[in-house]
Amino acid sequence: MHAEVINPATEDIIATVEMLDEARTEHAVRRASAAMNTWRSISAADRARLLQRFALAVEADMENLAQLETRNCGHTLNNSRFTLRKIVDCMLFYAGAAERLIGKQIPVDGGINITFHEPVGVVAVIAPWNFPLMIAVWGMMPALAAGNVVILKPSELTPLTTLRLVELATEAGLPDNVVQVVTGTGPAVGQTLLDHSDVGKVVFTGSTAVGRTVMTSAARNLKRVTLELGGKSANIVFADADLKAAAEAAPMGVFDNAGQDCCARSRLLVQRSVIDEFIELLVPAVRSVVVGDPTHADTHVGPLISATHRERVSAFLADKPQIVVQADIPEGPGYWFPPTVIRSDDGRAPTATQEIFGPVVTVIPFDDDDDAVRIANDTTYGLAGSIWTRDIGQALRTARRIEAGNLSINSNSAVRYQAPFGGFKQSGIGRELGPDAALEFTETKSVYISTA
Repeated sequence: MHAEVINPATEDIIATVEMLDEARTEHAVRRASAAMNTWRSISAADRARLLQRFALAVEADMENLAQLETRNCGHTLNNSRFTLRKIVDCMLFYAGAAERLIGKQIPVDGGINITFHEPVGVVAVIAPWNFPLMIAVWGMMPALAAGNVVILKPSELTPLTTLRLVELATEAGLPDNVVQVVTGTGPAVGQTLLDHSDVGKVVFTGSTAVGRTVMTSAARNLKRVTLELGGKSANIVFADADLKAAAEAAPMGVFDNAGQDCCARSRLLVQRSVIDEFIELLVPAVRSVVVGDPTHADTHVGPLISATHRERVSAFLADKPQIVVQADIPEGPGYWFPPTVIRSDDGRAPTATQEIFGPVVTVIPFDDDDDAVRIANDTTYGLAGSIWTRDIGQALRTARRIEAGNLSINSNSAVRYQAPFGGFKQSGIGRELGPDAALEFTETKSVYISTA
């Protein structure tokens, strides 16, 4: 069985990819289990060198990968190129982690304890369609550095860069089956990985609803999980903020990648005393957003991933909310949706509480610090957010009270591979990235040595 891969900007078929069944997925797990003995026996220094070669192979193929990601996902080419640079940097960072996984020596009565960080074994990384290559790398690289083998399961909508990534792993000299890719549907391939007793850990990025299913399935074998799930992040603008800077930054804080981003600042909380002034600044910023061909240098926002997803996003506007402004979209083929700003005094409206996963932001007024925190935390999610103020004390006090894992001050960018990334509440479990990410793929072994 094969599936067609569609370019969301043109609606053209750009590839057909084989969809594996349960039996072939199980065979991939068996190959991975056999490869564990080879990979874990390689010294940390040699493992680091192989991973560095892998990163450099990706670097040499960056332009091809960026073009492929743009055709398959609808990312703007500028964004794809920027992301590829960050992907290579991330790969090099975790290549070095292979030699940084050191244990401890602990004095105890009668002797000493030493600890080792042992790999969990086969790791399945189930990546989403919105940032398929970047998120695959986030899960894959620290797992490999810790001595695990990895099976990548991309979305059936966006498998092309992941397939190329595994080819590059082979070209770089990684042993056979240390990194594999299995293409197919969630019920066939994803569920098989979740149920298989030889898979020691699953890294899943996707919706909270599917995350619950992943966690339930993993529990049957006490399988370890890292879950990066949905978000409804607040972008808080206090009256003393640089309103012009905040208004100019706000559109791409939510419209980047057509709003298909778990960290999208899709709730724009503005202090009531300046909300009208802020909206006056926001409207021209939104109108200046260029939606169109993602290969053009002046394009800011590309298409949604599919016609089905466009219908889902459109449904949020069916009740005729108060639309402040919309950007223009192209005519003709492509899954376009206009970047849209809604104003609502009701912080409990569906557009203000549910993850739309499209280019829609709701402006909500607040009165004071306590009101801003109350509204920001009045959601089941807790992934990201921003705080705009000239008062750094107020910024830090507010940041400590916001129930979210990743916050930025006077910026809408909070994700760096050098720092931990993950969510509170129903935005996920565990942390990716940062200096300790490789430890998430290990078991700690304690060994006691008697000195009596």
